[in-house]
Amino acid sequence: MARLMREQWQFRFFDVSQVRLPDDESSFLAEIGNVTCIVSGSESIFLGSADGVVRIVSQAFKVVRTFKAHDAGSITHMKQIEGSSLLVTIAEDLSGEPVLKVWALDKLEKKTGIPRCQSTLTIHNGRKQFPISAFAALDDLSQLAVGFANGAVTVVRGDLIHDRGARQRTVFESEEPITGIEFREGNITTLYIATTARIMTLVISGRGQGQPAKSLDDYGCGVGCMAVDRSSQDVVVARNDAIYYYGQHGRGPPYTYEGEKKMISVFKDYVAIIAPPKSNAMPRSNPLRAFGVGAADDVFNTSSFTLLNTELRFVAHQEQLTSQVKAVIAEWGDLFVFTIDGKIFRYHEKPFAQKLDILYQRNLYVLAINLAQKSGLDSSQQNIILRKFGDYLYSKQDYDTAMQQYLKAIDNTEPSQVIRKFLDTQRIHNLIEYLEELHDHHKATSDHTTLLLNCYAKLKDVEKLEEFIKSPDDLKFDLDTAISMCRQGGYYDQAAFLARKHGEHELVVDVLIEDSKRYAEALAYIWRLDPEVAYFNLMKYATVLLQHLPKDTTQLFIDYYTGKFRPKQDAIVIPNAPSTGGGGGGGGGGGMSMGLGVASSAVQNLAALLPLPYMNTNALASPPTGEQKSTMSQAQIVETTTDEPAPEYKVPKPRTAFSAFVDHAQEFIVFLEACIASEDLRQDDKVDLYTTLFEMYLHTASSKKDEERQEWENKAKKLVEGKDIPIDTSNVLLLSHLSNFRDGAILVREQQGLHFDIFRSYTAAKDTQGAIRALRKYGPEEPALYPAALAYFTSSPDILAEAGTELDSVLQKIDEDGLMAPLQVIQTLSTNGVATMGMIKSYLSTTIERERAEIAANRRNIETFRSDTSAKKQELESLNTKPAVFQNSRCQVCMKALELPVVHFLCKHSYHQSCLSTDEDVNDADVECPICSGNNATVKAIRRAQVESAERHDVFREALRRGKDGFSVVSEWFGRGVMGVNGSE
Repeated sequence: MARLMREQWQFRFFDVSQVRLPDDESSFLAEIGNVTCIVSGSESIFLGSADGVVRIVSQAFKVVRTFKAHDAGSITHMKQIEGSSLLVTIAEDLSGEPVLKVWALDKLEKKTGIPRCQSTLTIHNGRKQFPISAFAALDDLSQLAVGFANGAVTVVRGDLIHDRGARQRTVFESEEPITGIEFREGNITTLYIATTARIMTLVISGRGQGQPAKSLDDYGCGVGCMAVDRSSQDVVVARNDAIYYYGQHGRGPPYTYEGEKKMISVFKDYVAIIAPPKSNAMPRSNPLRAFGVGAADDVFNTSSFTLLNTELRFVAHQEQLTSQVKAVIAEWGDLFVFTIDGKIFRYHEKPFAQKLDILYQRNLYVLAINLAQKSGLDSSQQNIILRKFGDYLYSKQDYDTAMQQYLKAIDNTEPSQVIRKFLDTQRIHNLIEYLEELHDHHKATSDHTTLLLNCYAKLKDVEKLEEFIKSPDDLKFDLDTAISMCRQGGYYDQAAFLARKHGEHELVVDVLIEDSKRYAEALAYIWRLDPEVAYFNLMKYATVLLQHLPKDTTQLFIDYYTGKFRPKQDAIVIPNAPSTGGGGGGGGGGGMSMGLGVASSAVQNLAALLPLPYMNTNALASPPTGEQKSTMSQAQIVETTTDEPAPEYKVPKPRTAFSAFVDHAQEFIVFLEACIASEDLRQDDKVDLYTTLFEMYLHTASSKKDEERQEWENKAKKLVEGKDIPIDTSNVLLLSHLSNFRDGAILVREQQGLHFDIFRSYTAAKDTQGAIRALRKYGPEEPALYPAALAYFTSSPDILAEAGTELDSVLQKIDEDGLMAPLQVIQTLSTNGVATMGMIKSYLSTTIERERAEIAANRRNIETFRSDTSAKKQELESLNTKPAVFQNSRCQVCMKALELPVVHFLCKHSYHQSCLSTDEDVNDADVECPICSGNNATVKAIRRAQVESAERHDVFREALRRGKDGFSVVSEWFGRGVMGVNGSE
C-alpha cells in the first residue's frame, strides 16, 4: 500500500456510495470489455464501446442518447469540450489508421436523428500501425496532439469545428513509447510529452516554435500517470517514489508518496491515485512478478484508490477496491470510479465543517488552519479555528503559543474571553501583548486602554508606556481614556505628550497647570499656539498664571489684546557647534552663549517634555558627523524672531479680560495703560479702558500715603484732564466721591463750565486757599464768583484772616466791573458783622468820589444836550417859517458865475442846473445837494438801523445780557430813538 511521509495524517474526507443503475439499459456496463473509453463534461458522461457506439448518460445514470460514431474499430479516446456541445472521438482498427471525428451533439440529422459529424480526419503515423497511447486537445480544437506507442507524436492543426481542413505533422519521435501528452496554454502554447524514460516540452505555437523538444526530467512515467491541474496549468506526473509537478519554470518540489501507480487524475485540490496493492507474501525479486504471473489472483484483480492532497501532505481518502479500475472521472461536483466489473462508485467530499470536526478530534489545528486557507474560507471562520487552537494550547499550559493564536484571531474574537483567561493565570506579559494588538487593530475600548495602562503601571514599565503613547501610527486607542489614566497614575509628562501629539492643546495646558504645576511651561506652550486656541487657554487659566507669573502673563494679555500676538517660534541650538559664519572659535562660543542666555528654562523644559507647536529644526547647527549623537543631547531651544506679519485674528473687547486681573491691581494697570496706548481702539472700548484705569488709579491711591498717594492721584487727574476724554462724567463723579478724590469732581465741573459749583465746593469744605485759587482761575470768566467770594471771606473771622489782602482785591474787582452796587456791598459785609469800616474805608471813599464825579459830568452833559436841542429847534423853526436868502454868485461845482437856470438848496449851496448831472426835474424833492448828500446818507442809515433794531428783540436781549447795568442799556436804546419807532417813517 502506498504511504505518505506522515502516515498519521490519513482521513476519510469523502463519503463513498455505489451508484445504482436505474434500468437494464445500462447493464452493458457490467460486461467486461464492452466499454472501451469513458469521459465526462457538460453535465454528462460519455461511454465509448468496442463496436463504435457512443452512449450519453445523464446525472441519473440513464442513457439519454445512443448513436453509432464509427463503423469500424473501437472507440479508444474521447474528449468533450467543456462548455460546448462538441465531442471528439477516436476509433482504432488494426487494419487501418485511427479515425478522429468531431460531433455537434446539439445538431441532429433530420433523417437519422443522430448528432451531426462536423469533421472526420484520419490520423497519420508514417503508415506505421501502432496504437494511440495518449491524446490531448485545446478547448477550441485548433490543435490536437496524438501520441503513439512507437514514440511518435502527431500534431493536428486546423478548423475541425467547421471542417475547413487540417494539417498534420509529426513533431516528435523517440525510441520510448509515448505515455502522456498535455497542453499548457498561454502566450506560448507548450506541449508536455511523457515517455517511459523522459519528460519533455515542445513549443508548438508562439515564440520558440520549431525548436527541438527540451528535456525537463530524465525520468518518465507509465501510461495514465500524467494529468494536468486546470487551476494552475501545471502538469502532474506520478512515479513510484513521488508525485511531481511541472510548470513553466520547470519541475517543482516533489511530494513523496511511495508505491506503484497505475493511473492518476486531478480532482479539485486532490490527486486521485489508482495503484495495485502490494504483496507482502513474496519478495520484490520474485521472477513471477516480472513476467506477469502472480502467486495470488487478488494481487492482479484488486486496486488501491487514494485521494491525496499533495500541498498539505495528507490523505483525504483511501480504500481497497475489489476490482481493477477502468476510469476515474469528475462530474457534478463528485468523483466517479468505474471498475472493470461494471460497478460505479461515487466519492462525495464531506462538508468543510465535518472535515474540521475530524481534525479537531485529532487536535490537528495547524492542518485545519492550512486547509481553511487553501479552501478560501473567510477570515471569520479561520479565526474560529485559530481560537480553538489557542484554547487547546492554553489547556496544555503553552500560554505563549496560545497567545499567538489568539492574536491571529483577534478580529473575530470577543476580547473579554481571552483577557479573562490571562487575568486568572496572572500572565500579565501575555495580557499586555494581547491588549497592544487590540489597539493596533483599533478594536480596543476605553476599558482595554485602561487595563493596558494599568498593566504598564503595575510593571512600572515607563519605556513601554512611552512607546505606546508615542507610536507614530494613527490613533489606535481612546485618547481621553489614555490621558485620564496617565494623569491618574502620575505620568503627567506622558499625558501632556499624548495630548500635544493629537492636538488637544487644552488638555496639554490643563495637565501642565493642574497636575504638574509647571506654570512657566504652560505659559510658554500657550504662547506658541494659534491665536484662537491660545486665547481660550489664556482666559481659562488667567487667574492661576497671573498668580504665579504676573509679568509674563500680563505681557501675553497685552500682546493679544493689542492685536500684536504672534505665536512664538523656536530653534534648536547646539552649544559650541562650529560657526558657519567665519571667525575664530572664541567668537563662536561667545555668540552662542549670548544666544542661549535668551532661552528661558521654561522653554527648555517644555521642549524636553513634548514637541513644541512651532519648532524650526532647520536652525540646528550642523556638527561633524562623528559628534552628531553627543551634540544632540546637548541641544538647547531658543526663541527666534521672524519678520512674518502677525496672524490675523479678531481682537476681543478689552473688558473680557478685566475679571482675570482680580487681586492683581498693578498688572491690571499695566494692561490697561498698554491697551490705551494702542491704535485703532473702538469708542466703546475707550470708555471701558479709561473708566476702569481711572478707577484703578484711585483704588491704588487709596492704599498709599503721602507722596505715593499724591502720585497716583496725579495720574488719575491727568487721565481725565483735557478735552474729548471718553469717560462719562457721572462715572468720574461717582468714582471720585467713593474715593474721596475732590480733584476729580472739580475737573468734571470745570469741563462742564460749572465754575460756580467748583468755587462752592471749596467754600463748603472751608478750603479758603482752594477758593482763592478757583476765584483767580475762573473769576475772569465767571464774574458772579466775586460777590460770592466777598460773602465767603466775611463769613467768619478765621476765613477773613486766611483770606488776607484777597478781600481788597475782590472789592476792587467788584468796584471796577460794577458787579455790585455800593449799597449791596455794604449789606453783604454787614450780614455777619465780621468786616469793619476800616477794611472798607478805602473802597467807600473811592466809590463816593467816583459817583460824585459822574453826577457832575452827567449834569454838564445834560446842559450841553439841552442847549444843542434848543438851537436845532430854532433852526428848524426858521427854515419852516422865514424866507431863505441865497447870496452865492458862483456855482459850487464849476465855480463859474451863476447863470440861469440855477438850483438853490436850503443848505445855502447853489448850482447850475447843468452841473447837477441829472435829467430829472429840479422840482423833484429827491434831488439832493451834492455837497451835503454824504452827511444826509449817514443820517438816513442811522435812522434806518434804528427802525430795523426796533424789530430785533434778540439783539436787545443780548445787549441787556452783556451789559453791566441794565438801566443804562435801556436808557441808551431810548436815547437812540429805537423805543419810539412806530414801524413806519
